[in-house]
Amino acid sequence: MRSNPPPRAVRLRRYDLRFSLNSQRAKEQDMPTYHIEMMEGRTVEQKKKLVEEITRVSVEILGGSPESVDILITDIKRENWATGGKLWLERTS
Repeated sequence: MRSNPPPRAVRLRRYDLRFSLNSQRAKEQDMPTYHIEMMEGRTVEQKKKLVEEITRVSVEILGGSPESVDILITDIKRENWATGGKLWLERTS
């Protein structure tokens, strides 16, 4: 047996809630997501300062809230990064 659908008012409330959440999400999506790739070796303190400053400048220039700025940091091993046909692992300091 098919059950009766919920009353229309309930469906509208659910729809309105989804719409409100999606509208807020759309505003937050206007803010950037930064992808940073760098050779491993930076300290957590250096990364912390970097993300704080990127977030501050993004909000200052673009508006929005700090909570809507995403930053992804990928540490790359020197053996997995090459420039000019040479691995950074092989380069002399």
